[in-house]
Amino acid sequence: MKVGVTGSRHARPAETLARLRRTLVEMGATELHHGDCFGFDEQAHGVAVSLGLRTVAHPPINPALRAFCEADEVREPLDYLPRNREIVHSVDRMIAAPDGPEKQRSGTWSTVRYAKSKGVRGVVLPW
Repeated sequence: MKVGVTGSRHARPAETLARLRRTLVEMGATELHHGDCFGFDEQAHGVAVSLGLRTVAHPPINPALRAFCEADEVREPLDYLPRNREIVHSVDRMIAAPDGPEKQRSGTWSTVRYAKSKGVRGVVLPW
């Protein structure tokens, strides 16, 4: 199963990463797609590697915020909105790790809403 992640640029606590690990195992994940930014993307990449999953990075066009994870596959850099939508279109399920309740001006929550609109089921990890 291909799983995409979206989350805050701020590092998430250890409990969130433990939940991510359990959720990936429960989903039967074989591949993890992420946005290759500092914060949750970088942390999720590390969890995926530790589980032996194939990793696919969808980097942002702005290299200043890029984590440069050593993924098995690196897609062409895109601006944030198209990049997030590409992740959604590339996966079977999504996992989100926002830094707070839903709000309009949030890339993470925008991606969650887009995934729902496209019928991609997902899990939102508690903040």
